[in-house]
Amino acid sequence: MTASYTTTIKAGGKWSAYVSKGKSVRLTAERDRANLACLLFHAPQPTERYNMPDTLKAQHTALLTSGHVLMSDQGRVLASITEDTVGWHDALSGYTTRESIDAKYGMTRYQSERNEWLRSAEENFKVELFRHNLTNRDFTIPINFFSKLVCDPDGTMRYVAQETAGRSVRIRTEMDLLVVFSNTPNPMDPAGQYPDAAVELLITNAEPIGKDDLCVNHCGENRRAFENTWNAYALMKGAY
Repeated sequence: MTASYTTTIKAGGKWSAYVSKGKSVRLTAERDRANLACLLFHAPQPTERYNMPDTLKAQHTALLTSGHVLMSDQGRVLASITEDTVGWHDALSGYTTRESIDAKYGMTRYQSERNEWLRSAEENFKVELFRHNLTNRDFTIPINFFSKLVCDPDGTMRYVAQETAGRSVRIRTEMDLLVVFSNTPNPMDPAGQYPDAAVELLITNAEPIGKDDLCVNHCGENRRAFENTWNAYALMKGAY
């Protein structure tokens, strides 16, 4: 399949763009300890955005992998995870802040370190949201691709290191989206060194959805969310 767009998001880097429905977005980690935090918004109406509680509750899971979908707060499917060689993506831990980065890795500032300063997801998200006329009020809990977070029986959340070098996850866009990425550390990664793991982004046209589609058929809740999405787009066809 011919690539329509490709780029590399370096460690500490950020990226955002409008991506139309029917695209395949493949993310590939170049090294271990990759963590790509992701926010998703419905492009025409960004008040509709990725909703972590509904996504996990509807699919009876605390992790994300192939077969799972990323639901909006309107009960529709923003995107689907169609392929995954990682096996576990964190949906719970949130994002790093300036204060947490300084506390864990030492204080750095652009004025002294220039482009070598250590960025947080909070700062990266602020910049990219502003580019698209959104504000801090539009923050929500992101998906942290390539990171694994488990919950112990007593409710304690615990980061688990996993090999990510060369591994990838493929996402299919089911709606017209604003996609925002921040390649910054997972907030629960205990390592004392800022990760140096670039992530390759490759966007192509997705294959049509077949009757045996893994994500549609994962569970009844998924199918209903897809039907909500298809019906909405059928009604809006030609409106924008």
